Amino acid sequence: MKKHLTKKKKVLIALSGGIDSAVSAYLLIKQGYQVEAAFMKNWSSTAGLLKNECPWLIDRQDALRVAAFLRIPLHTLDFEKQYQNRVMKYFFDEYRKGRTPNPDVMCNKEIKFKLLYNWAMKNGFDYLATGHYARIGKSDESENRKIGRSVPIYGLQPINRHATLFRSADEFKDQTYFIYNIKPNQLPHILFPIGGMKKSAVRLLARKLKLPNAEKKESMGLCFVGKIRLKDFLEQKLKPKPGPIVLSSPVSLRGVPSASEGRRGNLSKDKIASDALAMTEKNIGTHQGLYNFTIGQRQGIQVGGSGPYYVVKKDLKNNTLYVTNDANDKALMMKEIQIHSVNWIAPLGRLRIKDKGLRINLLGRFRHQGELVPLTIKKIAADNYQVTFKQPQKAVASGQSLVLYNKTQCLGGGIIA
Repeated sequence: MKKHLTKKKKVLIALSGGIDSAVSAYLLIKQGYQVEAAFMKNWSSTAGLLKNECPWLIDRQDALRVAAFLRIPLHTLDFEKQYQNRVMKYFFDEYRKGRTPNPDVMCNKEIKFKLLYNWAMKNGFDYLATGHYARIGKSDESENRKIGRSVPIYGLQPINRHATLFRSADEFKDQTYFIYNIKPNQLPHILFPIGGMKKSAVRLLARKLKLPNAEKKESMGLCFVGKIRLKDFLEQKLKPKPGPIVLSSPVSLRGVPSASEGRRGNLSKDKIASDALAMTEKNIGTHQGLYNFTIGQRQGIQVGGSGPYYVVKKDLKNNTLYVTNDANDKALMMKEIQIHSVNWIAPLGRLRIKDKGLRINLLGRFRHQGELVPLTIKKIAADNYQVTFKQPQKAVASGQSLVLYNKTQCLGGGIIA
């Protein structure tokens, strides 16, 4: 009688040319999976880059060398048109509207975990794997009505339908902030091979294996684009629009509504007018476009004088940039915000956050590698949630993502209004 042979599970690894995805591919092979690789061409223009070179050509060459070293097939997928329409259009549109976009979040949402994921599933793969620092675990369904009661069961083994997302073992490198838009039904088909490792261990393993890219430096800059001169890059689509830079004293901004407060209409017109009369303002220079600045920004405000200066407000209607000398100006602090376009990874039945008016205590992070801060969240409309921080937070920028956690579990997130 012939011995029964179990068919190997097929995995498509997103091979970027960096060491994280290269080590991930090796670990998958070691685990016994049938591994193939995919390299995505998403951007080929060199306009606005710090170096006049094509990063995708260099990265693809490195990916080819790794694939040859590991003896796995490499597919090159051209998503440049989709990247332009779904990521870069969003990038320029958000800056045009005075917000601060996060192209890395959008790239993962629209390219890696949509186009690439769908391609993998359509072409007979059981899993899509990436080199992200994140972990997939199994929820403890016996506690499915209690927030955060979960048993993290990590690894490369197949995960059941109750899979959920957890922060990586390397807290500094954790990338759950960028991938919170993954859908719950995708998680059983996604693997993060290095999620349980520290970056130092990944680098050490790459050297031990003598991977051809073991000494490659960390990739920096815009997702799949590279290091950019932001001003030059933006001016490809956004024309310079000079306007005044106004210095306001910390006291003078008391009572002037933030962008989110103004939209919610929390302050009366009379109060706004009376407080505005007390403002002392001084024109100290000229900016070349509000899109060059974000709330809390210190660098790039080149007006001389008694700096440094910090951006506290962008008045799009009057094309005016407001700054302060005080790094602890109360105008930089926000206690309450709203988020929209929310994606919930964890089962809504357990969290009950969808119940209108119910307040839930969680942790949140509004920038990558930012501190996890306590907050409460409640639903206020179909796709809008009100978030109240336990302590006021500094330089919370409209357009960025707020990602939500319960202990180490990533529950999802949304866009700051």
